Amino acid sequence: MNAGSEDSEALKKQSSFKMMLKRLAANKLALTGGIIFIILVLLAVFAPLIAPYDYLTVNPANKYAGPSAQHLLGTDQFGRDIFSRLVWGGRWSLTLGVLGTAISTLLGIVVGSIAGYFGGIVDNIIMRIIDVIQCIPGMLLTIMISVVLGQTFFATVAALSFGGIWGTARMLRGQILTVRTLDYVEAAKATNNGPVRIIFKYVLPNSIQQTIIHACMSIGGQITMASGLSFLGLGIQPPLPEWGAMLNDARPFIRYYPLMLIGPCVMIGLTVLSISLFGDGLRDAMDPRMKK
Repeated sequence: MNAGSEDSEALKKQSSFKMMLKRLAANKLALTGGIIFIILVLLAVFAPLIAPYDYLTVNPANKYAGPSAQHLLGTDQFGRDIFSRLVWGGRWSLTLGVLGTAISTLLGIVVGSIAGYFGGIVDNIIMRIIDVIQCIPGMLLTIMISVVLGQTFFATVAALSFGGIWGTARMLRGQILTVRTLDYVEAAKATNNGPVRIIFKYVLPNSIQQTIIHACMSIGGQITMASGLSFLGLGIQPPLPEWGAMLNDARPFIRYYPLMLIGPCVMIGLTVLSISLFGDGLRDAMDPRMKK
């Protein structure tokens, strides 16, 4: 490939990227979702500045207090400020969702690339393993791994990551099966490029679009899964204010003090909704043919 054709290809990619951004900016729902998610991330990042109280500060004399100027969302059974715990809880929940998605996506890319590029018996073995793993419901699989590894932050990340690998691998493998037969990939093989170079330079860049969309949409699912683990007592443990752990704390008080339940539910729902809106918009922007 000469310099002129490389420049032309670079210009095409740059133009395509600009068009994608323009389509994304024109999607009001996607922008709304993106803005909401950014606000939630900023709340989590600047929690020490935004939260009026430390999330561990206990005040038994002020437990079950209603919303007021001192406590915007009231206090819980230990007199801890609910608003402060929600803000700090975003750090744990969002970190779990993003880390779980990032690790599972990277590992899924490796597994899917190997299966799709090499094909044959390698593909058959990997896909049969994926079939067996995906026969187990996702939540049950995550619970099983969490029970084995323990109830720590890193164990929860590992459980979330393991459960998310296989969907990414299966989807990317399908994309690569199509791309690997194209002329430019065959030409790369003919010039004695190694498999790793071909995969990362020629195959993945032209197969990765759906993986990016899938990863973006997966963050909400991972946050929900992490919250579910904590709610069951298998994820982040009290007194850390992860949103699912806060739901678990609120469970005994649902009937006579539902305020403890509302905050975490709203935060989880708002986060998942914002990611879903942005993910749908990103999908439509990257591939207008998929727009409903």
